[in-house]
Amino acid sequence: MAKMTDRYENKNLINLAKDKYEQKQRSTIPSEIITLTSEGKIYSDSSILSSGKIEMRYMTAYDEDILTNASYVKEGVVLDKLLESLIVTDVDLDDIAQVDKDGLILNARILSYGAEYPVQVIDPTTKKQSEQVIDLSKIKTKTIDITSDEHGEFEYTTKTHSIKFKYPTISQSKDLSTISDFLKSIIVEVNGLRKPAEIDHFLKYEFLVKDSKEFQSYILDNTPTILLEYEFEGDDGSTFTAGFQVGANFFWS
Repeated sequence: MAKMTDRYENKNLINLAKDKYEQKQRSTIPSEIITLTSEGKIYSDSSILSSGKIEMRYMTAYDEDILTNASYVKEGVVLDKLLESLIVTDVDLDDIAQVDKDGLILNARILSYGAEYPVQVIDPTTKKQSEQVIDLSKIKTKTIDITSDEHGEFEYTTKTHSIKFKYPTISQSKDLSTISDFLKSIIVEVNGLRKPAEIDHFLKYEFLVKDSKEFQSYILDNTPTILLEYEFEGDDGSTFTAGFQVGANFFWS
């Protein structure tokens, strides 16, 4: 009679073989090299993401199951799960910066359903709402000019303090309900001190609100992002630039 441990070992071998088979099959699906919104400028030199590129494959019918998974939708992780499935580069999703997530979602949509996307916009001349079709491949991005060190950390100084910060990862950006939560997620060093308790003490007792506001504005001004705006044609033939919303139908239109 086979021992219980033998059964577990056999099961693990079967699962391992199954995983290898799935990886081999997925490698046959067409893929593209995508440029990150951050251009890799926010990662440490040792990170594979510092190249500013990431490989992503096309969606299959199987991946559509992720988009309709009720549990994922309820937990608000459906897009995270989709990206985990589509990213070919050997990188953990939690190591990717939040500022690069929107760009990856945009490219996943383009690769899988095409670049055309219908939106509703208001013509500033007629004040009427109309349906327009945009080319997602022409969406522009705002990049950054500041430079990080070899650890992917940026330096910011006030009159009395020296701060080092990093852009938060996708996992770090979850459940940030307060300003102090956000600051703790990005600040990695204050005046040479790096312990979480030391940073927390700084935020509570030393970081004056005026300096905090200026720091937050600096982060906002230097955050790489997808610009959800487009040049549309009006009813009279003229053009206008307007923002647009990405709806729940982003992966279905």
